[in-house]
Amino acid sequence: MEKMEIIPEIIRVLNLEGQAILACAEGLTANSQGQSAKADAVEKALHLFQECLEQGGKIVVTGVGKSGKIGQKIAATLCSTGSLAIFLHPTEGVHGDLGVIRSQDVVFALSYTGNTDEIVRLLPSLKSFNVRVVGLGGNSDSKLATGSDVWIDASVGQEACPYNSAPTTSTTLALAVGDALAITLMKLRGFGVQDFAQNHPGGSIGKKLNLKVKDLMHQGDEVPVVLPHIKMEEVIVIATQKKLGAVIVAEGKKLLGLITDGDIRRALRHREKFFDLTAVQVMTSKPITVQSEMLAHAALRIMEDRSSQISVLPIVDSEGNWVGLLRLHDLVQSF
Repeated sequence: MEKMEIIPEIIRVLNLEGQAILACAEGLTANSQGQSAKADAVEKALHLFQECLEQGGKIVVTGVGKSGKIGQKIAATLCSTGSLAIFLHPTEGVHGDLGVIRSQDVVFALSYTGNTDEIVRLLPSLKSFNVRVVGLGGNSDSKLATGSDVWIDASVGQEACPYNSAPTTSTTLALAVGDALAITLMKLRGFGVQDFAQNHPGGSIGKKLNLKVKDLMHQGDEVPVVLPHIKMEEVIVIATQKKLGAVIVAEGKKLLGLITDGDIRRALRHREKFFDLTAVQVMTSKPITVQSEMLAHAALRIMEDRSSQISVLPIVDSEGNWVGLLRLHDLVQSF
């Protein structure tokens, strides 16, 4: 392939797969005759999933080859969004692993042809267990389609593979439909942000949903604090010792203001009079503050989403008493 052909080929594949997703979405749109058959099938599938979970069951996702890989991801997405799901390899299923299935479960079977031997061989056993089956694929006349309680049509015009052979467009669409089902099911079941946080204690998602200001703030003797009438010469000494980029001005625990490095630079315009100034004359009174129980990610947004960034935030309690300092540097390092 010539160098100039690389990007057009990338664009062709992305366009083809994107168009397949859009076409599927349009197929779910109601028309003058009412809701489409495809939309009816999707709703029935979601109600089956919801009923299954409410009865203490689980969603058993199955598929072979590329469909199996997509199925594993769908099962993982369902679990992370509050819907209990497992992935069952159909070959292992007919060799004993069908024992994980209970009558209140729903099987979500993926096969683009709908005639995959390993999937078709599962159907009689599933029926004998009185397990309901939701099938997803591209052949509505297939054995899986006719053997399913609900069939979701996810057919595509062509694969992105130039030989229309390797599963590409079809697997992308199946993954997108799986995501849509998982997210809609999450909303149907009232799975909220706190529930999501419990399922994601680790990684960047976990930090975003669980890490609080109190986990990162500097407190106690770490925090430089001065009285309002102290001279700037002493403020500079204290700020240099503590190295947090700001000094709290307070009477007791009552926050009066904040002296940042920027405040000091601006005050230096007074030149030789600078050291005669007091903390209260240099400080920013009524600085923006947050409380320790706020999510750290929300505090980061407060500091960054403004015309001029805030580098240090005083942390206060409900009565306006200071309890610590939070630096932008610490937040950025954490995320």
